[in-house]
Amino acid sequence: MVYLSGRMLPASQAKLNIYDLGIVLGATVTEMTRTFRKQPFRLEDHVDRLLRSLKYTRLETGLSRSDFLAATHELIAHNTAIIPADEELGIVHFVTPGETPLYAGSAAGGARTTPTVCIHSFPLPFEFWTKKMEFGAHVITPSIRHVPPQCYDPKMKYRSRMHYYLADKEAQLGDPNAISLLLDLEGNVTETSGANFLIIERGTIVSPSLRNILPGVSRATVMDLAAELGIPFVERDFQVFNVINADEAFLSSTPFCLMPATKINGVSIGDGSPGPIYRRLLDAWSERVGVDIGGQIRDVAARRTGPVV
Repeated sequence: MVYLSGRMLPASQAKLNIYDLGIVLGATVTEMTRTFRKQPFRLEDHVDRLLRSLKYTRLETGLSRSDFLAATHELIAHNTAIIPADEELGIVHFVTPGETPLYAGSAAGGARTTPTVCIHSFPLPFEFWTKKMEFGAHVITPSIRHVPPQCYDPKMKYRSRMHYYLADKEAQLGDPNAISLLLDLEGNVTETSGANFLIIERGTIVSPSLRNILPGVSRATVMDLAAELGIPFVERDFQVFNVINADEAFLSSTPFCLMPATKINGVSIGDGSPGPIYRRLLDAWSERVGVDIGGQIRDVAARRTGPVV
């Protein structure tokens, strides 16, 4: 089932008009949450960030925080009941400004100019992350640069992502399995197309400055876990030089939580394998949610496609 602008519909019936501004202009704010043991993780934090993005973009949906939460819980209850017991859902919220009469032509009279609100879900595709969880990701810095904060504030989570698409395409010319890691106009490390990026220097977790990145909910979880484990966490600008010379690096993102990054631009980070602080954090996260995160990704992927080789 999909929630679409006030109605719960079968996914096959959930459609957007071609003149929706989410398509015409790519004007879309979004969030993604995931479940553990069929329960959403930090859903309230994701909805709160969505509401902040909506306020920033002047989108008035008419829905309250409790409305968003209630619709999301209803969707989760229905859709988790129809997936295998060992699988989890990714839950996506997105909101567009609605349909534009300018592009609607003869249909302009029927254009819905109020925001389009959608909540949908999908079984998490664990098979996409198994090798990277086991051996680490290769990040490549492309010529495409991160959108400067002077254009729009990165604290908004949005889907106007042509720069990410082009960055990934360029990075994959060097390595088909690479993940693009964007730099800002001054050469500072920012983030990937779907994750925050952090490094370890002499036992300290270092995050790029918030002036350049989305303050991710998974990144916030890393901060919480680091505090519990007594691992220092700092925010500052750093460059590719620092990544190459880091002891470890990893990505944080909702679907896979944490993923080691073991190579940048063809050069090994640390000893080229997932590091001990990454493993401590992943173990602590697994304990917090009552799920062996890495084991679940490996086991569900093996059931679907066979073991990693």
